[in-house]
Amino acid sequence: MPRGRRGGRVSALEGGREEEAPPAAGALRSAQWASGPQPEAAAELVLLRGIFEIGRDSCDVVLSERALTWRPIRPERLTGDSKYDFLHKEEFVELKDIFSVKLKRRYSIKQQRSGTLLGITLFICLKKEQNKLKDSTLDLINLSEDHCDIWFRQFKKILAGFSNRPKSLKILLNPQSHKKEATQVYYEKVEPLLKIAGIKTDVTITEYEGHALSLLKECELQGFDGVVCVGGDGSASEVAHALLLRAQKNAGLETDSILTPVGAQLPLGVIPAGKGGPMDLPRHIQPVDVCTFSTIGKFLRFGFSAMFGFGGRALAVAENHRWMSPNQRMDFAIMKALAKLKPEECEISFLPFNSSQDLEKRRAQGYPKSDCNDQWQMIQGQFLNVSIMAIPCQCSVAPRGLAPNTRLNNGSMALITARNTSRPEFIKHLKRYASIKNQFNFPFVDTYTVEEVKVRPRSNSSGPPPEEDHGPCETASGNCFPWNVDGDLMEVASEVHVRVHPRLINLYGRSMEEMNDSKVTCSCL
Repeated sequence: MPRGRRGGRVSALEGGREEEAPPAAGALRSAQWASGPQPEAAAELVLLRGIFEIGRDSCDVVLSERALTWRPIRPERLTGDSKYDFLHKEEFVELKDIFSVKLKRRYSIKQQRSGTLLGITLFICLKKEQNKLKDSTLDLINLSEDHCDIWFRQFKKILAGFSNRPKSLKILLNPQSHKKEATQVYYEKVEPLLKIAGIKTDVTITEYEGHALSLLKECELQGFDGVVCVGGDGSASEVAHALLLRAQKNAGLETDSILTPVGAQLPLGVIPAGKGGPMDLPRHIQPVDVCTFSTIGKFLRFGFSAMFGFGGRALAVAENHRWMSPNQRMDFAIMKALAKLKPEECEISFLPFNSSQDLEKRRAQGYPKSDCNDQWQMIQGQFLNVSIMAIPCQCSVAPRGLAPNTRLNNGSMALITARNTSRPEFIKHLKRYASIKNQFNFPFVDTYTVEEVKVRPRSNSSGPPPEEDHGPCETASGNCFPWNVDGDLMEVASEVHVRVHPRLINLYGRSMEEMNDSKVTCSCL
């Protein structure tokens, strides 16, 4: 069967409209696709079956309800040959990983409107190592117009059946994030994929800190299926906070005191521009837990994670030196916070996490979590750092996550406390985050799985005198304590109450079952 020339100019004809398709040179070889038996393959209904050329082989291709499978067509062998079976075993692609389909055509100079049909191109998002995703193409070569039209229409029907896939997205792009690479990453890598997937976009470039928050409070979002943030942790946290605040306003709730918030109406997508982090096209949606931070009688903000003590102090120093580059600023802040390392005298109360059965029983009785006072526990003393995490918080300096045993949506938080110890021992603890060793295997580190936490500092000051330049909180008032909430500085003068609210926002991302490690499930943030 003739093959299409690789690297030639091809385009796609879809519904009578011509579109440019990228060359197939970047397509993966057939041997790199998933192989072996499919899950529940025997019970699936076969929709279509035909012959296409894939790679350099003529293949028997089967389209079922869940997957596209193919096997090279070979003459029957006379005797058993294990090497033959290995080289020509069945391979497949799951339909949920296909985000677009185009008719593949080659155009010559004389062909202005209709080119020579080569077959069908499938655009696919594949999972690679370390839970990262990579886009690729799979060419199904067949020169028959009628044959390709039948398969093309069936693929389009299947893709249209994925109701959770958006058709229109609001994009918020932070041009300053990650060495000012966000704009280039979006327009060169992300936007072409969204166009191929047929997703309409409206892009707003944020101009200052808090711009996304003020924009999402007032702008019209009725025509969008989701909001996507292109930027760093701070940008993602700001957009999530804005979407949730908007939801409370739309529900008529008083934002000064939020006890039971409602969920965000639109899903959130996060593209970590510049870090090379995982990115997923808006194909899968998974719910994620969110925390509320409040002080006595006042709601402060929504967030996913927080650090008090060393983590808050380091961020306070970094915010005071924003004239430095981001990497230099954080390195300087960490070194300075370590040089002036001191514990905070505080009292920490927490409500331990209960199983889902206990939770349902308690809710059926009509009692809120906070009313179960007999279950509250308290620890007190001097702490170098207190971390409260509702998500694993994976990043380049902590590949396993700051809280690797935390799930995205089981209604719990990780409370990690580091009591007062020597500076060398605390540094060893910090270095463990970047390794495969257990960062919690120290006598001064304790971990708890909780639903609510109250942190009440006892001292009247959160650090050294103002002349030592230890952050903005020392210059404003004598009893202001710095918190690091999702990379944003939050200054509070009294007790902070942190509650986790299950599945409060939906994120575009791979589902937990699809990740390599079921405990490290943060592919979105």
